[in-house]
Amino acid sequence: MDTIVAYEEARKIRDAQDIYCTKAEAGLWDSLASEVPKDLQWEALVDVLRGKVKSTSTLTLLVTLMVLRGHCAKLSNEFEFHISAIHHAHSAYLVTPLLEKFYGSKPAVAMFATNARYQQEAYRGSEFAPKILNDAGFDVIMKSDHPVLNSRYLLYEAAQAHLYGLPANKAIQSVTTIPAATAGFGHRLGYVKPGYDADIVLWDSRKPCTQTMTDDHVVCLTASTLDPLALGATPQQVFIDGIPQISRPVKGHKPAEPHDLPKTPRWEKETNDAIEYRGLPPLKGREPRKVGFVNIACLWERQNSAESLMKVVSEKKDGVMVFVEGEPACSSLHNDANCESNLSDNYEVIDLKGGCLAPGLTSFGSGLGLSEIQLEPSTNDGPAYRPFDKEFTVVGNLDQAADGLSFEGRNTLLAYRSGVTDSITVPQSGTMIAGLSVAFSNSGAHPLEDGAIFKNVTALHIQISTGGQPGVSTQIGLLCQILLSSDDSTITKWFHEVTQGTLPLIVHVNNADVIARLLKLKSDVEKMTGTPIRMAFFGGLESYLLAAEIAAAHVGVIVAPSAMGSFLYIKPLADETLGRSRAFPATEDSQRIIPGPPLSDHTVITRLLEYNVTGRLESGKDGKLVTQDLICYGLNERAGVILLKAKR
Repeated sequence: MDTIVAYEEARKIRDAQDIYCTKAEAGLWDSLASEVPKDLQWEALVDVLRGKVKSTSTLTLLVTLMVLRGHCAKLSNEFEFHISAIHHAHSAYLVTPLLEKFYGSKPAVAMFATNARYQQEAYRGSEFAPKILNDAGFDVIMKSDHPVLNSRYLLYEAAQAHLYGLPANKAIQSVTTIPAATAGFGHRLGYVKPGYDADIVLWDSRKPCTQTMTDDHVVCLTASTLDPLALGATPQQVFIDGIPQISRPVKGHKPAEPHDLPKTPRWEKETNDAIEYRGLPPLKGREPRKVGFVNIACLWERQNSAESLMKVVSEKKDGVMVFVEGEPACSSLHNDANCESNLSDNYEVIDLKGGCLAPGLTSFGSGLGLSEIQLEPSTNDGPAYRPFDKEFTVVGNLDQAADGLSFEGRNTLLAYRSGVTDSITVPQSGTMIAGLSVAFSNSGAHPLEDGAIFKNVTALHIQISTGGQPGVSTQIGLLCQILLSSDDSTITKWFHEVTQGTLPLIVHVNNADVIARLLKLKSDVEKMTGTPIRMAFFGGLESYLLAAEIAAAHVGVIVAPSAMGSFLYIKPLADETLGRSRAFPATEDSQRIIPGPPLSDHTVITRLLEYNVTGRLESGKDGKLVTQDLICYGLNERAGVILLKAKR
């Protein structure tokens, strides 16, 4: 039924009830109906009009928000009811004048911190939206929409919003007082004070601070209670109605730095650009020929083996490093006292203000390059044929991620601006034989650009999971058959490279029982071929149960704590939805996770490290994936983005 008609029916019942009550209060008993006017169908809407029930609305698409003037705003004013909140409104920051037309006070806006762009309706979302909305006087609520984001780490959304400009006190309120008040529970939830429910969380961060504004940054001066926004903050105890919920809480040991709140820039240019470009500001960086970094506190640099990092520290945080044409020219952190003298007017100088330089990060297993808008099929590479489909034999080859790459997408460029300089991407497949991954630069312009793709094939990927079609026994049996096949087809050629030890085999798996069977398969095949297989597990939520066996088999584990237990094709939404760095038992394949502090001493990673299980993927031309791009940390908002392209 039309929305306006529904509200009109509710208003008629409300008015009839008011008339009935007025007559009853006046003692006009003879003119009263036999019972109070009511209709179960419209009961909830009647209470909305009376202000007894909160009303919220999901409005994602910018066009939807634009019609608020003629629909939601008009509706709320015509029937005089307040809309408490709008959800998934990632474009709301672009139409704040329209939201102010709602009846009564402004609605709260519930959103993710950075998980926008997952559908066409949210593609104009910005990480600066919470700051912009707060500056415009709107209440901001950070949400999880569990299981889209793991609700156990809701505070991480608030921490990210704070990093991108939402004031620290507002970030805390976005997951405490504001949602409580918006939902109608502000009289008993959201505060720690007498008369309120004793639902309290104790956090472990021990270096809190109060903020003050300097010329460039919000900085810490004195103690405050905003610890939970610090990196790695962990609950130490949870009280519900005053009753502790964790019988034996575990406290992790951390270095001092993660207890500090991040230095939050003002983000003036970025927020202005987000509004000016309607959520789609330019992302391409600059390529200056000569760059100098000053006031460096430390430098993380790879050793010759590229298997470890060494931290070089400048005690006075006044280090200098100069680059010419993307190559390091000199560094005061390496005892070159005259390095600063090389800087001249034709150098672009960037003040790190005590920040550090580190190698660029590499993304593994995401949809970068193959998926732009996750829920929009036309922007994705799409699923592959399954090995049991008749079309699979017609294609006659494995899917190669390199063939479906798209460059200069917003996700790829945003990753690059965030320090992820390279990606290893797997075909977006829900099949057992996923295909061949590719290693490429996130700053590349197109596939033919020099250095854009630096390894066409990095590994062969297999996905083994329970609960699918066919069963696990069939999947493993087929894998064994293909590995030992004497067939000379194009498909088996790739598997022959695996058995010859020249191509890594990455098996996407979480379940410990399946992992055990794969270790046995590896051993059997190696005995028959006489050549070690370069195998690694991707996911590995339950791999810690077999840490000793995995180490003995010389198998690596690429821990992806959120990788799905069932690797069915669920569009590329799984990349962002489940691409979080905390373990979560999403399926039966991952029920035996290690939750980590405060519930356990260890995590999957710490258990694996106890047995020296490695997680490095060898994929470079010399057997190692080595990138020498440097990314800057601690830059002020005026530094912009600089591309330092180094030769591989």
